[in-house]
Amino acid sequence: MSAHKQKPHKGLGKRVKVSANGRPRFKKPFAGHLMSGKSGRRRQRLRRAGLITGKLAANVRRALCAD
Repeated sequence: MSAHKQKPHKGLGKRVKVSANGRPRFKKPFAGHLMSGKSGRRRQRLRRAGLITGKLAANVRRALCAD
């Protein structure tokens, strides 16, 4: 009997991408529409990709089979 193969989490894979140096990146929430009520500085920050760090990043990499 063979060992169980690790499968990537499909839902997480659609929302998070792992960069070349192994850091999980994601699109910031609240940046889809209704921008007129938000300040320009806030919209500028929402354009940047979010970065996951620490233990959570390790868990995300494991869930995506990105190690």
